[in-house]
Amino acid sequence: MAEAAKKTKIYKLATELNLSSDTIIEFLKKKGYEVKNHMSVVTEDMMHAITGHFKKEKDVAERHHKKVQEFRTTRKKEPTEKTDKKPARKEEEIAVPAKVAEVIEEHRPVVVEAKVAPAVVEAPPIPQEPKEVEVEAPAVEIVEEPSQAKAPVKKKEGVASPLEKLVARPQRGLKIKGKIEIAPPATQTQAAEVEEEKKKKKKKKKIREDVKQVKVPVEVEDEEVKARKRKKVRRAEVNEVEVEKAIRETLAGIEDPQAASRASFRKKKKEKREEEQQRLLEEIERDKTRVKVTEFVTVGELADEFASDVLEDTEDESESLKPRPPVVTIMGHVDHGKTSLLDYIRSANVVAGEAGGITQHIGAYELTLPNGRQITFLDTPGHEAFTAMRARGAKVTDIVVLVVAADDSVMPQTVEAISHAQAANVPMVVAINKTDKPESNPERIKQQLAEKGLLVEEYGGKNQSVELSARTGKNVDQLLEKILLEAEILDFKANPGRLARGVVIEAELDKGKGIIATVLVQKGSLRIGDSFICGIWSGRVRAMFDERGRRVEVAKPSQPAQVIGFDGIPQAGDDFVVLTDERQTREISLRRQQLKREQDFRQSRRITLDDISKQIKEGQVRDLPVIVKGDVDGSVEALADSLLRLSTKEVNIHVIHKGVGGISESDVLLAAASQAVIVGFHVRPNLNARRLAEHESVDIRLYNIIYDAINDVKNALEGMLAPTVSEEVTATVEVREIFKISKVGTIAGCIVKDGTIVRNNKVRLVREGVVVFDGGIASLKRFKEDVREVEQGFECGMGLENFNDVKVADIIEAYKIVETKRKLES
Repeated sequence: MAEAAKKTKIYKLATELNLSSDTIIEFLKKKGYEVKNHMSVVTEDMMHAITGHFKKEKDVAERHHKKVQEFRTTRKKEPTEKTDKKPARKEEEIAVPAKVAEVIEEHRPVVVEAKVAPAVVEAPPIPQEPKEVEVEAPAVEIVEEPSQAKAPVKKKEGVASPLEKLVARPQRGLKIKGKIEIAPPATQTQAAEVEEEKKKKKKKKKIREDVKQVKVPVEVEDEEVKARKRKKVRRAEVNEVEVEKAIRETLAGIEDPQAASRASFRKKKKEKREEEQQRLLEEIERDKTRVKVTEFVTVGELADEFASDVLEDTEDESESLKPRPPVVTIMGHVDHGKTSLLDYIRSANVVAGEAGGITQHIGAYELTLPNGRQITFLDTPGHEAFTAMRARGAKVTDIVVLVVAADDSVMPQTVEAISHAQAANVPMVVAINKTDKPESNPERIKQQLAEKGLLVEEYGGKNQSVELSARTGKNVDQLLEKILLEAEILDFKANPGRLARGVVIEAELDKGKGIIATVLVQKGSLRIGDSFICGIWSGRVRAMFDERGRRVEVAKPSQPAQVIGFDGIPQAGDDFVVLTDERQTREISLRRQQLKREQDFRQSRRITLDDISKQIKEGQVRDLPVIVKGDVDGSVEALADSLLRLSTKEVNIHVIHKGVGGISESDVLLAAASQAVIVGFHVRPNLNARRLAEHESVDIRLYNIIYDAINDVKNALEGMLAPTVSEEVTATVEVREIFKISKVGTIAGCIVKDGTIVRNNKVRLVREGVVVFDGGIASLKRFKEDVREVEQGFECGMGLENFNDVKVADIIEAYKIVETKRKLES
C-alpha cells in the first residue's frame, strides 16, 4: 500500500476520487504539505489525509466506477447477441479465380424443392469424413442448376456453400453440423458414380489444403475493392478520457440531479476563478516591465526610476551579523522628567541649555556603562516629531522607555506615546518618575496604564516597570539593567562590514561648520570620505563628531554621529545611503532635486475668480499664509504640523515655505508677495532682512518656546474670524396714552416695565404679538426735558422715527446688537 501510495500522482488520484487536482493540492497545502503541481507524488501520509477528508467523495467515486464497469460489460455483450439474432446475410457476387470456381462447381449442392419438410440429421464436424445417410423422401422433385465455370456464383438465401462451411464459418466461431446426402434413384451408372465419388473425396482433401492458405473470401477480391472497403471500415478514434468524463457526469446526474447542477455550478465558478487568476498573473507580468510615472514626466524623472535599484537594501548573511547596542527612545508627557532622567544617566545638565526648561530638539546620545555595555538614547521633543518620523517609515527605535510622573496621572500625550509604540510593535519599559515626592502614588499610575491597555509585570502583563527618581538617582541603575535584559532577549544584531545605511535624526545649519546632520547608523560602518545620498542631497563625509563635539573616525551600527559634508539641509527621517561611486550619488541627487522643483511648482497656489467665488459661497473662508524658519529641521517640522492643525472650516493656515536657518531677504520678499507672516523659532533676521521687512510692512514673529508661537497664531486666527452677532433686549416699555402734536407727530406716553431704555437704542413695536415697527427713537423726554435714559418704574414720552401709528397697550422693546469674539473650535 505504501509503495502504491508513493507511486500515485495527484492527477491520477483526482481521477479516481472524481475530484479536480486543484482541490487536492489546495487541501494538501492547508495541511502543511509541500506540493508543486498535479504531477507531484502522493506519499503515504498524504494518502491517509486525503482518504480521510474526502471519504464521501471516495464512496461516490467507487459507486461510479462500479456502474461504469457494468456499463462497459453490457456494451461488450450486445454485439454477440445481435450477431446471433441477425439473419443470414445474402451472398454477394464475388469474382472467384478459375481453379477455385471449378472446385466449387464440382461440389455444388443439389437444390431440392420438396413438398415435405426434409429431416435434419446432425453430422460430425468438418475434420471427420462425412457419412452418407439415406433419407426416404417421397414425391421429391430434384432440380439441378447448370454449372457455369469462371462465372459469378449466386447464392440462395439460407443455403451455405461448402467453401463457407469449410473456411468462413469456422473462422467466425460457428460449428458445421454436417451435410445430408440424398441418394438419387438407382440407375445403371451407379458403379461409375461411386468411383467418381471417391475421386471427389480425394480432390476435396486436396482442396482443403489449398483453401487453408485462403484466409477469408475477401482475399480473393481485387486490390481496388479491398482499398475501398478499408476506407469504409475506418472509424474515428475515440478519446477515452472524454468518454470517462461523460460517463461520470451522466451517472452523477442519474444518481443525484441536484448534485449534477451543483457540480456544474462549481465547475463554472472554478473556471471563472482560474480565468481571473490567469488574468491577474498576466497583469503582474506586464507590470514588471511597466514604469509608472507622473503626468508631466521628464527624461530625468524617468532615469531616476531606474536608479532606485542602486539604493535598494540587501539582506545580510547570518554569519556576518554581530551584536549591536540597543536604540532606546525616551517618551512621555511634557514635564514628566524625560530629559531629567537622561540628564542623570549622562551626568550632564542638558535641561539647562533648553529654553523654558522643555526639550525642543531631538537628541541622540551614546552611553557606555561601567561593565562596557553600550546604549544609544534618543530624546524626543514630544509625539509630533516622533509621529513625523514614523510617517516616513523610519524605524529608528528598538525599545521605548515610557516616563510617567508619579505625582501626576496618565496624560493624553502619554496615551499617544503608548499608541505610537504599539503601532510600531516596539517593546516598552515603564519608568514611574518623581517617586521621591510625598504626593506620589505609583499604584495609581499602574492602574491608569492598565485601563489604557498597558499591563506591567506586577499586573500580569509583559512590560517591565521601575519606580525611580531622576532627581536623586533612585533605581536608575535598575532601569538600565532592565533595558539591557530586554535587549539581550531580543538579540539585536547588524553587519558592521558593509557600506553604511542609516537615518537622519536631526539637521541644522551652524554658522561656523555649515550644515550638520545627526545620523544614526543602522547597518555597516560610516567612515570619513564616504560618498552618500540622503533625500534629495548628496555629499561626502568630511568630518564626524559625537554628541560632546569629539571627533569620530568610524561610526558603527547603533552609533549616532554628527556628519559634516552635506550639499543641502536634509529632512529628519531621510534615509542615509553610502555608495561607492561619487559620480553616481551626484546624478541621483540632481534627478531628485529636479523632481522636487517640479513638484513645488505644481503645488504653488494661484488664486482665480472661481476660487474667490467659492470662498464667498462657503462663508468667506480666509487663508493665513505662514513662513516657518527654525534652527533645526525637527523643530521646524513639529511647529509646522502644529500650526496646520489649527486650521478650521473658516480659517485655513497655509505654510508656503519652511526651512532651516536664519530669516533672509528672500524670505521677506516671499512674505511680501504672498502677504504672509514669518514665524522664526530660535532664529533671527539679519540687518538687511529686518530693514526690508520694515519697508514692506512684513510681520516677523520670533519665538523661543513652541507653545508661545502656537498660542499667538491661534489668537491671530481668532481675530480673523467673523464675530458672533447677538441681540440683547435692554428694556420693555408699555404705551399708556397717545398725544398728537402738530408739526411733531404722535407722542406715546409710556412707563418702563423692565430694564433701562437709552436714547440711542433700537426699538421694536409689538402689537398683539406681531412686530409692527422696527427702528430708532426720534425723541425721549421726561416731563419737558430731553433725557438720555429712563430707568425701570418711571414714565416718559417717546417718539418713533417716521412712525405715528402708535396705539394704547402697544409694547415697545428696546434692544442693542452685541458682537462676541469667537474662539477656534478645538
